[in-house]
Amino acid sequence: MEKPSPNHLVTSPNRRSFLSSLGLVAASLPLAARDWTGKEPIRYPDPDILVIDPSFAKYKLGNTPIQRLHTGMLWAEGPAWNAVGNYLMWSDIPNDVQLRWLNENGAVSTFRRPAGNSNGNTFDFQGRQLSCEHGNRRLVRYEHDGSLSVLADRWQGKPLNAPNDVVVHPNGSIWFTDPGYGSMWDYEGNKGPLELKEAVYRIDPDSGAMSLVTDELVKPNGLCFSPDYKHLYIADTGEEAPKGIYRWDVLDGKRLARKQDFCKMVIDGVGAGGSDGIRADEDGNIWASAGWVGDGFDGVHIFSPQGQLIGQIRLPEICSNLCFGGPKRNRLFMTGSQSLYAVYVATRGAHIA
Repeated sequence: MEKPSPNHLVTSPNRRSFLSSLGLVAASLPLAARDWTGKEPIRYPDPDILVIDPSFAKYKLGNTPIQRLHTGMLWAEGPAWNAVGNYLMWSDIPNDVQLRWLNENGAVSTFRRPAGNSNGNTFDFQGRQLSCEHGNRRLVRYEHDGSLSVLADRWQGKPLNAPNDVVVHPNGSIWFTDPGYGSMWDYEGNKGPLELKEAVYRIDPDSGAMSLVTDELVKPNGLCFSPDYKHLYIADTGEEAPKGIYRWDVLDGKRLARKQDFCKMVIDGVGAGGSDGIRADEDGNIWASAGWVGDGFDGVHIFSPQGQLIGQIRLPEICSNLCFGGPKRNRLFMTGSQSLYAVYVATRGAHIA
């Protein structure tokens, strides 16, 4: 694995505390040498949290580690934080199960099986869980009484490809992507033809009617709103590497306009890959899962609101998705290929799940 270039190592006397200044030291410890079981403590500051631009320094805590909370999945995806239940839930798509991690004791249990080979999950402003089911090609909502409502399964008379990720707007609308990965192989759903152009849809909160908001990307995947909900970010996993994340203006909470290139998933001297799940923090930075390159790239890339790469969290696996959670929403949960990771950060997630 290549070491970060010298401009990745930044020092400055202007820091809030001694501990935060420690967080600027981007030591280069090979990932293979790290003990991810937790039996051998990592020396602070965590060497796999990198400050690439000085603006990221204030978000890195110098006295906290990246932790592997659980492993054993086949393809972990769709982490979502439930503030009322004080738990994280996520999907293991090939095993057709949803899992739950309890904040009070770290216990992991089966949350739901079967789960429709669910991928992306979130919670709406009423606390109801929304899940993108690969296997059934639909978006569903779990009601407070335990029943299940199908929110979307067809567009213009044709079955959806396989909904992938979902977010909610304060006006009650639901936005989701439909790239079709769950229908391309039996491994993550049920293999079948894709009859629709890959697209992003919106469900109206009053009528329940669907509308297509964009079909400009090859395979729209992860998505998130800016903190003020004036912009929508979408990752494209279908284009050639380096794959991009794109930004639209959100008009009246209903329509998208003025597509812009936000960033490309590339690190000079390391490689070019892609991003799947993305989330915004309260300052408008975009935290993007990263993968398909290897050591020194896979994990999380953090971009400023202007699209500049400012920080990196290195993991020993591809990172598929992420979310902010914990009682203060200041803990970043990351689903890797087979594992669940977490790290505390000095910011909070912009949204509820």
